[in-house]
Order: sequence, then structure tokens, then C-alpha cells
Amino acid sequence: MRTAPAPGFLDSVLDCCLGVNLQGQVALVTGAGRRIGRAIALRLAAEGARMVVHYRNSRSEAEAVAAEIVRSGGEAVCIQAELTGTAEINRLFQGIEQSFGRLDILVNNAAIFAPTPVGRTHEAQWDAILDTNLKAQFFAAQCAAPLLAQSGRGRIINFASLGGLQAWPKYTAYSVSKAGVIMLTRCLARALAPAVTVNAIAPGTISFPEDAPEIADRAIRGAPLRRTGSAEDITNAVVYLIGAGFVTGQVLVVDGGSSIPS
Repeated sequence: MRTAPAPGFLDSVLDCCLGVNLQGQVALVTGAGRRIGRAIALRLAAEGARMVVHYRNSRSEAEAVAAEIVRSGGEAVCIQAELTGTAEINRLFQGIEQSFGRLDILVNNAAIFAPTPVGRTHEAQWDAILDTNLKAQFFAAQCAAPLLAQSGRGRIINFASLGGLQAWPKYTAYSVSKAGVIMLTRCLARALAPAVTVNAIAPGTISFPEDAPEIADRAIRGAPLRRTGSAEDITNAVVYLIGAGFVTGQVLVVDGGSSIPS
């Protein structure tokens, strides 16, 4: 005897595979002026979201992202904030409430990637990386949680890294921070359920035109799919997690297979 799919099942499958309808929803992407953050902001705007384009120093780039969204018929505001302190994070979310009165999606993308080898790392370097990559994600989620719960379909997507799954001794602080993001994601998923889902994306090497060719060459040699990732690979993962209402506390590795044990 054949049974019919549950109501809404096919819609949810199509949402995950083809995109999501974010019409009327508000999304915050931290570090949205450049690279992955920029791509995510543009993609979510294309799916219908009203965008909060956060930046720390990249004002002109963030304003260009917002302008591109508006030219395409969308809605976007830029908000500057230094995410290493709670006062600035609180100000960011006050700005969101003033601009839109709601928040449905938080993408914790902002990060620092810098070498911190053992024996040559100063306290200020360590603090800057841990504060930006880990502390900021927690306090942004904490500020966002009441708004996301009111949404009825709140989503938090944290950015981890392969460096949080593997030991990168030349980038010790970065590795430690991203490992922390993975556990933070699991803790938040438990704490904020059932109103909010919380997941993480761990990208491999994602290529951009300004990157040195040798970075891509090295990554390709270690990836079974024999290519680096693209911005679209990451934005597809973000859209999937926004649409996946029965997925929480998970880490989606987007790396072309390079983390598969040999």
C-alpha cells in the first residue's frame, strides 16, 4: 500500500534543493562586505530577504553590496560594528530592530584568519582571533535569540572551518577558535530549540579571483573532486540549511572531500 507524502513535504524538499522563499524575512550576515560574506548577502537578497550588511572596516565594500541589492529591487542597510565587544554587538542588534523590527536569519561569518605558530604568537593576536571568531558568534547569537524565536522559523548559521576539525599548527588560534564554533553550534542548538535551528558550515579552500594561484593548486592536489570551492558552493549550503527545518546542531563540511581520511 502506497502512502502519500506528508503535507508540505514536497515543498520542503524543493526549498532545500532549489532555493528558499525568503520574502519578507530579515537576514543579518556579519562580515558581509567581502568574499564569502558578500556572496551570501547577495544570494539571500536574491531569494527575497531584506538584508543587514554588517562590516567592521570594509565600509566602501559593504555599501557597494547594499547598493547592488537595492539596484536589483531588494532592501538592505549597512551597519558598522566591532564585534569583539558586547556593547557594539548590542548596538548592532538595536540598529536591526530600528530598521526592520525583526530578524529571521543570522549568519555568523566574520572571522580573522592569521598565522599564530606556537612560540611566535602574542597575547593580543590570540585575543583578537578568539574574540572575533568565537566570542562574537556567541554574543551575536545571544542577542539574536529573542528576535529569532519570535520569527517562528529562526535560523543561525555559524561559520566553522576545516581548521576546527583538523590541527593546523601554523594557525593554532584560528584552529582553536573554529573548533570552539563547532561545540558552540551544538550547545546553541540544544539551548534554542525548538524555536531556532543552529548549524555550522565548515568550508574547505574557496577560491576568489584575488587569491594567489598556488593556494588553489595546493588545495586541488588534496581534494578528491580536484577543484577548489566557489562562492556558489557556500551559498548553496547556506540556502540548504535555511530550508532544512529538521536539521540542527550539525556541521556541514563543504570541502570537495579533502577532509576524507586517506
